[in-house]
Amino acid sequence: MTLRPRLAPSLIALALLAAGCSRAPETPEASAPAVTPMTPINTVSAEAQALFANPPSLPNVDGIPMALKRKALSLYQDRFGETLNKKYGSVVDVSESEIAGVPVLVVQPRGKRHPTQLLLNLHGGGFVLDSGSLTETIPMAALTGRTVIAVLYRLAPEHPYPASADDALAVYRKLLETHPPRDIIVFGTSAGATLTAQMAVRLKAQGIPMPAALGIFSVISDFSRRGESMLHLNPLIGAPPKKVLDEELGKFVGDKKDLNDPLLSPLFADLKGLPPTLLISGTRDLLLSQTALLHRALLRVGVDADLVVFEGMPHAHWAYLDLPESGEAFGMMARFFEKQFAQAGAVTPLDP
Repeated sequence: MTLRPRLAPSLIALALLAAGCSRAPETPEASAPAVTPMTPINTVSAEAQALFANPPSLPNVDGIPMALKRKALSLYQDRFGETLNKKYGSVVDVSESEIAGVPVLVVQPRGKRHPTQLLLNLHGGGFVLDSGSLTETIPMAALTGRTVIAVLYRLAPEHPYPASADDALAVYRKLLETHPPRDIIVFGTSAGATLTAQMAVRLKAQGIPMPAALGIFSVISDFSRRGESMLHLNPLIGAPPKKVLDEELGKFVGDKKDLNDPLLSPLFADLKGLPPTLLISGTRDLLLSQTALLHRALLRVGVDADLVVFEGMPHAHWAYLDLPESGEAFGMMARFFEKQFAQAGAVTPLDP
């Protein structure tokens, strides 16, 4: 895997904050009462307790050009991609490619890997950044023995909705030319979780075969309402300031007027017939409400959907690589994907 230069500490801090991966808790707005943090929170791992007790103090990114934020995130991902690869025994190779005219990263396990089954990743980053095309994919390739394709979809504000959703769908449709749908699973975190749900709704509307399963990890399912956890929860760490979050969502939505459009807000869609779905969140995740609402909507129409809520964990906590809860979440994802591949069709032995 080719990696770019090391990231200076100040840029690491900027990258983490811009990605919504790490931040010190801010003073709650007077109009939005926050859940009082427990001190200490002793129902999480010792590593998480230490992190919450001494969260990093990070700079304000107001006024930082988007190009610089993206550069910082790119370098951040390279650094942590290297860390992840070492953690899993340097068992994956990463290459750049293009599918249906859309740039992608191809993350392939070394040695034994499944010859046809693959995972399609739609990365997180608030729709304006890429904070997960490596950090979300390397663990899955290593743990499942499957190739993972990360879609480097167009980003807002230059390309508001539905550009990113169009790119994701174009890649999936192209993959269907060489792979049966039972050999594909689509997953994503945060913005990528939303794009995953949006893709499923569009597939149903257009009569395109569904993938074997979906992984929807901390999702915005309704752009017309925030949800209780986004309004009132103090996330401790792991989320951008609410002002930044609102700005990111506004850049993604652009001129879209109907925020109840089911193609934009999957919560309002006809979800019957969607494939088995795993949803993951945490009790300190700003998007817990949105994730729980989508889970209930799936259950109401008979979709095989499971929701795992991690105690005390912030938004996308699996990005905190040193936490045992991170490895536990990645393990849950991998086992779910393995199970769904096995149930979707005959199990094919891994290539030697």
